Amino acid sequence: MKKRYPGDDVPVSAERLRASVAAEVRAARKESKLTQERLAEICGTQKSNISRMESGRYNPSLDFLVKLAESLDRELTIHISNCR
Repeated sequence: MKKRYPGDDVPVSAERLRASVAAEVRAARKESKLTQERLAEICGTQKSNISRMESGRYNPSLDFLVKLAESLDRELTIHISNCR
């Protein structure tokens, strides 16, 4: 993963957000009855990226999130709030 924070310390707010996104992706995939491997094929990525995404160890780009949402027949909605 790219180093986005000084000293490699990911803020707690970012960790919580990643965990939330990971849970939503996992739930949507399972609801769609897709394996990680099949979702990866549809998205044009590797299974390891889907696995890392669902575990919160992947910091996806906005473009990837859009592609993932489309692959799951979902709409990507982003709400910006105070994460502190």
